[in-house]
Amino acid sequence: MLGSGLKISYISQDTSYLKGNLSEFAHNNGIDETLFKTILHKLDFSKEQFDKNMEDFSAGQKKKALIAKSLCEQAHLYIWDEPLNYIDVFSRIQIEKVILKYSPTLIFVEHDEAFQNTISTKKINLSS
Repeated sequence: MLGSGLKISYISQDTSYLKGNLSEFAHNNGIDETLFKTILHKLDFSKEQFDKNMEDFSAGQKKKALIAKSLCEQAHLYIWDEPLNYIDVFSRIQIEKVILKYSPTLIFVEHDEAFQNTISTKKINLSS
C-alpha cells in the first residue's frame, strides 16, 4: 500500500522463487484460492497441475500462476513486466481474453505487438 491507499499488483520477470503447491501459494499470498484456480483453469491449467509443486511447472506455467495471482489481488493498478515471457500463442490469446474480461488498469512492458494492439489503449515507446 502506498501513501494515498493506492494498491499496486506487480509481476516481475523472475519466477524462480515459486515453490510449493497452488493452494499454499494462494494462502501465503492472501488471495482467494477458488478464484485463483478458476483463472488458472481459464489459462489452460488442468486439474492435475493443481496438485503439482510449482517448482515442477514450466516457465510458462509459472508466468500464468503469477498472472492469475495478480488478477486475484484487489489493486488499483497492475504493473506487469514482460507477462508473455515463455507463453505460447494459444496461451497469449487466453491471457488477452482474461485481461479483457477483468479490465484491470494495467501498465505493462511487452514486446509482443499483437498483444499490445489487443490490450493497450495507449502506447508509450521508450527507445534510446
